[in-house]
Amino acid sequence: MQQTILPLQPSDAHPLGLSSDAAQRKLAEVGVNEPATARRRGVFAQLFVLLGNPLVIVLLIASFISLLVGDPINASIIVLMVLLSVALNFVQNYRSRQAADRLREQVAPTATVLRDGQWQEIARRELVSGDVIRLSAGDLIPADARLIEVHSLHVQEAALTGESMPAEKEAASVPQAGNTILPHPSTDVNDPSMVLLGTAVVSGSATAVVGATGASTAFGDIAARLATRPPRNEFERGTRAFGLFIMVTVSILALFVFLLGIALGRAVLESLLFAVALAVGLTPEFLPMITTITLSQGAVKMARQKVIVKNLASMQNFGSIDVLCSDKTGTLTSDKMELDGYLDPLGNQSARVLLLGYLASYYDTGVRSPLDAAVIEQPLPEANAYHSVDEVPFDFERRRLSVIVVGADGERLLISKGAPEGIIAQCTKYEAASQVGPLDATVQANCHALFERLSGQGDRVLAVAYRPVLEQSAYSQADERDLVLAGYLTFLNPPLPEAAEVLQALRHDELTSRC
Repeated sequence: MQQTILPLQPSDAHPLGLSSDAAQRKLAEVGVNEPATARRRGVFAQLFVLLGNPLVIVLLIASFISLLVGDPINASIIVLMVLLSVALNFVQNYRSRQAADRLREQVAPTATVLRDGQWQEIARRELVSGDVIRLSAGDLIPADARLIEVHSLHVQEAALTGESMPAEKEAASVPQAGNTILPHPSTDVNDPSMVLLGTAVVSGSATAVVGATGASTAFGDIAARLATRPPRNEFERGTRAFGLFIMVTVSILALFVFLLGIALGRAVLESLLFAVALAVGLTPEFLPMITTITLSQGAVKMARQKVIVKNLASMQNFGSIDVLCSDKTGTLTSDKMELDGYLDPLGNQSARVLLLGYLASYYDTGVRSPLDAAVIEQPLPEANAYHSVDEVPFDFERRRLSVIVVGADGERLLISKGAPEGIIAQCTKYEAASQVGPLDATVQANCHALFERLSGQGDRVLAVAYRPVLEQSAYSQADERDLVLAGYLTFLNPPLPEAAEVLQALRHDELTSRC
């Protein structure tokens, strides 16, 4: 799909951002900032699809023939059953789509944009090219934009690139008039000065100028390809195949009976009436109604559990699942990390490790991870004696962060916390039982072995290290050296209380099905 990218003019990058009037004019020209969505059929198109079911066609043909041969009662009954079935299916699907649309409107994403010289929150769909937007940790990127100011920005781009690790971004100068703000995504999706719709900020902050919105974005191109009609599911294929089978079978039998009657010397009209009666009798008139009512009952039960069924046919697919694969987080486990231990490099419990880890988590101004939340969940009165003076933010290359704190006695400490491999590599000493010793090859090997043993038990492990530093105007990654390894913080994602019962129930169902 060829993308239409609007050039960024100097007036668009005005330090006060766009005016509301200019933004409205652009919005009217290019449309709302929404990726392509699945095409919604109109009312008549939906009814036509429901009436196009082979089984429904067989019933309508049977009713028409019944009417022709003078049996209006049977014809009316068949038509009534078909209309009730189609109407029930249509109403259920329509109500489900309406409910889904209302939910989508309630959770509409927003963006922080500079309009009329003021930062304000607006709906993402109202963004236009040339808007100046502000991004911070946790934000979803609202459009494809060029970065003009960056502070330790890392963006999760797995939805577009497939890379699990966040990408570090950098600022670029604003293009001049006539230049394209957004090169074609197929070649520039990895441009470090670009942020793209469909990605998310995991740390840092930035200011950017929107270059493409809606279907013109890299994500919009992908969404357009996904907006095509999905293939028929197993239930739809099954009912269609059954309807065709009934149609062919009834037609062949009716024709055979008609020809046989003529061959045996019966009158043509009598043979025809008998063949039609046989065809109507063999056609399952109530099957569409029974199927629709059964699926609707399932949808009603799901609605009571706060689940919206947008397509009735999906109920049968859900019920025919043989193997259900699910991530354990939030399903079997609580999705909330808990601090499990705080150990020195020799594996002994150490309050010193807890204090240092608490300070590193509490004074980190970046994205507060679940591990940080677990550390500072319980107040630590000893931490009140310290205050923060600077920090070295986390990035995914170092896989650590550092804070610089000053104690009540004036001692200034640089505390580093992060992945054990990266922390240990920066350490020259270790601390255990209030004693500091050299981190030689033997001790280092033991520290790695302890880390691997803790990880093998299923714990998440962070290493904590520190060193006294002198007062200076600012601190950087270069100061993360000659550290003293204090120890490890270990974390556990506990199972849900009902997890054991659920697993036992699933195991019982599996054994029952095998028997």
